[in-house]
Amino acid sequence: QVQLVESGGGLVQAGGSLRLSCAASGSILDINAMGWYRQGPGKQRELVARITRDGSTNYADSVKGRFTISRDNAKNTVYLQMNDLKPEDTTVYYCNAARVLTLRGYLEAWGQGTLVTVSS
Repeated sequence: QVQLVESGGGLVQAGGSLRLSCAASGSILDINAMGWYRQGPGKQRELVARITRDGSTNYADSVKGRFTISRDNAKNTVYLQMNDLKPEDTTVYYCNAARVLTLRGYLEAWGQGTLVTVSS
């Protein structure tokens, strides 16, 4: 089994910053890609940012230039630095680990979600 534990969510004023962290643990041999998704009430879960093992990144257009994703492969941890936050960024953010290689083969894992609230 693989567990993802997120931290760093909270309440911030518009224009402020937050840093999300997500640590993966378990019988992990390798993680191909890690990323952050978000999902508002009644909406589909959408990609915010994603980073591969070699450091290639992609971002949603709505967060380009404001959010930065990074990764520590040795710690199986991914970070999301969120700057210039806007009220529309308010929602639950989920960590994802894709194509996680374990002793039992490949699997995908999701975190439990962390709430980010941006006040105007």
